[in-house]
Amino acid sequence: MKKFVSIFKNKDIVGRIFFTVMILFVLRIGAAITVPGVSVGSELSDALNSGNAIAMMDLLGGGALSNFSVFALGVSPYITAQIIIQLLSKDVLPALTELSKQGQYGRKKIEMATRYLTLLLGAVQAYGIIMTMQNNSYISLTMEDNFWTYAYIVTVLLAGAMLTMWLGDQITEKGLGNGISVVIFAGCVRSLPVQLSTAWTKWITANVDHGSTELITGAFQFALYILAFILIIAGVVFFETSRRKIPVQHAGKSGPSASMSKASYLPIKVNSAGVIPVIFASSIMMAPSVIASFISPEASEAKWLTIFSYSEMYEMPWFNGETWGMPWGLLIYLALIIVFAFFYAQMQMDPEQLSENFQRNGSFIPGIRPGKETARYVGKVLNRVTCIGALALAAISALPLVLVLSGVFGNDSSLAIGGTGMIIIVGVCIELNNQIDGLLAGKSFEEVSGGMQ
Repeated sequence: MKKFVSIFKNKDIVGRIFFTVMILFVLRIGAAITVPGVSVGSELSDALNSGNAIAMMDLLGGGALSNFSVFALGVSPYITAQIIIQLLSKDVLPALTELSKQGQYGRKKIEMATRYLTLLLGAVQAYGIIMTMQNNSYISLTMEDNFWTYAYIVTVLLAGAMLTMWLGDQITEKGLGNGISVVIFAGCVRSLPVQLSTAWTKWITANVDHGSTELITGAFQFALYILAFILIIAGVVFFETSRRKIPVQHAGKSGPSASMSKASYLPIKVNSAGVIPVIFASSIMMAPSVIASFISPEASEAKWLTIFSYSEMYEMPWFNGETWGMPWGLLIYLALIIVFAFFYAQMQMDPEQLSENFQRNGSFIPGIRPGKETARYVGKVLNRVTCIGALALAAISALPLVLVLSGVFGNDSSLAIGGTGMIIIVGVCIELNNQIDGLLAGKSFEEVSGGMQ
């Protein structure tokens, strides 16, 4: 309670909160405006509830894809462009590698290259989404079916994506939190009240007139659903805040103070990659259907594409003319998440570079020799921690898909608890809380400094 009072007494924090809310309000208005020349079918809402790649795109768009709005692409092209540029900066393209070492100037150049790549990827992704959704009867055109109509819709979607990216940058500069993360966070939070309301209607309201036995059963099911929600949130919080601390000592720091001893460790997050592996894996899973849409409508409806759908069972022949289903899409999806979790963790923390920094600063890990042995030790610890994090991330991401495939909720797959959304919500909440604590601490320091003067 004391913290809330301190927040509302701080004009800077109140101004940042108000600015962030206003930007999100603008995004919600844009999410309600359907692209001119497009009619949205009722099948789209069912597809968004099925936990497939289109549902992931709706998540990254802050819920704007449900109306095929002008903000339908969301920040997905920008995130994909960022990941590609980061990958190319790791000794793949020498020019980008050099820019990454040139401080502020290099960061500005890399950011400009990311934005240009966002334009290219956004245009390709926009056309792929249009064709995919048309072939599945999710949308239909109300204008003439020609090149200029498609060019017009792609331009509108691309303009919406760039505006969303710009608004996200404004939140980062003048609001609270990382703007891109906050945009995705708003889309995740938006679906929670609807999800809980649907569960209440299904298990409580619908059973009121069916007798006390059905009502008690429904109440028990609803209570289990809420309990599962709470347990998943608690698990994600534990997962997001867990760290492996490697003790570090500094040369010439004999007899460190209590404050120094607290800071003398290297923290390695269990989930250092965040939701980046999930986003990248989803983009790759969508790629075959997007490429097929470029070829022809018939190619985009090919049966083999079901292999890359992680919300469907792929039917394979069996004895006596029978078939059996295998969730190949889900297995490929989970394998990609684990691979990218390891890859991105290595990008976030390079053991060899860390070892060089330790030697340069006169720091060392007790019992470990400086140099290659330190790099080898840090790499071994990082791999072990990342293994736990990757498996946990894959399990949380697979939860809603497994629930949908198992038919636990019957035909109403919208009740499936989204693990990916929970990771985003918890991660952004922790980030916002840390930023607010930092602003409050800065204000307290200014007040103390002013009183001493």
